[in-house]
Amino acid sequence: MIWKPNVTVAAVVEHNGKYLLVEEEPEAGAGLFLNQPAGHLDPGESLIQGAIRETLEETAYTFVPEYLAGIYQWHSHRVDTTYIRFAFGGHVTHHDPERVLDTGILRASWYSLDEVNQMIQQHRSPLVMQCIRDHLAGKRYPLELLTHYES
Repeated sequence: MIWKPNVTVAAVVEHNGKYLLVEEEPEAGAGLFLNQPAGHLDPGESLIQGAIRETLEETAYTFVPEYLAGIYQWHSHRVDTTYIRFAFGGHVTHHDPERVLDTGILRASWYSLDEVNQMIQQHRSPLVMQCIRDHLAGKRYPLELLTHYES
């Protein structure tokens, strides 16, 4: 058997001191979690396309990636899965309040840093806070670092 990590993408969006996060219940009865707009990379899409798609599906906002915030490896003992997360920083433009959000997403909202810290026990993973810390530390890598080949 060949081991393969799960590739995920995430959007780190800050506006006027607040972060765009989603409240989600990934599996029935699992409880509520707080996360960046994030999800699995779909077949054939680039990492950047995945971050744009996931943000739209989970928040109804159009995401414009400006930089790579970081690449993170994390093993979830709860589901015995390793994730490689590519987090992108940027801004959002259009919001479609009529758009139906992805299954499991209860709502998307803006949270202050204090609110995010107060709800740390609800974070989907330690990557939520780490991405915010890296954003606050000014970590920004050019999107040109990534190359997507199509065959």
